[in-house]
Amino acid sequence: MKEIAEGSLLYLDNVHRAFDGFKAINGLSLVLAPGEMRAIIGPNGAGKTTMMDIITGKTKPDTGDVIFEGKVDLTRHDEAEIANMGIGRKFQKPTVFESHTVADNLELALRARRGPFATLLHQTTKAEFDRIDEILETIRLTARRDWLAANLSHGQKQWLEIGMLLAQEPRLLLVDEPVAGMTDDETAETAALLRRIAKTQSVVVVEHDMTFVRELGVKVTVLHEGSVLAEGSLDAVSSNPKVIEVYLGR
Repeated sequence: MKEIAEGSLLYLDNVHRAFDGFKAINGLSLVLAPGEMRAIIGPNGAGKTTMMDIITGKTKPDTGDVIFEGKVDLTRHDEAEIANMGIGRKFQKPTVFESHTVADNLELALRARRGPFATLLHQTTKAEFDRIDEILETIRLTARRDWLAANLSHGQKQWLEIGMLLAQEPRLLLVDEPVAGMTDDETAETAALLRRIAKTQSVVVVEHDMTFVRELGVKVTVLHEGSVLAEGSLDAVSSNPKVIEVYLGR
């Protein structure tokens, strides 16, 4: 197993976490390769959010290994340290600065890595302006760069927040239900966006929308009662009798 950990970007082995006797995570093992995008599905209470909390340092596991880039024990670090290592997380509800423009939101995200005092004194460089332009192209908001974020659609706000994560140069993005509340067109564009991002970064997507998961076209991990129930293509896990029984058949 050590060799698997060394060659992985993210390695979870036999992870457990209980809350007041409830086993939220129960022997969870998962390996994410560098450059891989993975979809995580499962019923409510399956442990998806707790898994993300453990990876980002918000929650500590009771037992088990959580290794980043084959060598860093994430259980020994707090949320801020883990974020600085290159693990970014996007929650379901977008949190952008609505009174600022789209470009300003990205600029603030670029500056956020410097700390409060350096941020106040910092003058944006040409390289940073170029990076903002690059991110705007990636998230397809170039034409909206001078719009106030408050005037964006729900889907566009989600894309902007993903762009703000990209500004921090993460090596791993954790994205929680990115298409909740989106139109069909926005859902399709979000799948395309994540596929573009996955060309250069690893991505873990937690999602309930099976149409969206199919558009991602990636390996799927099904969680149930805090552990992995099945893994494989969406077609493979969708035809698994256990997955149908506990999740898809509901």
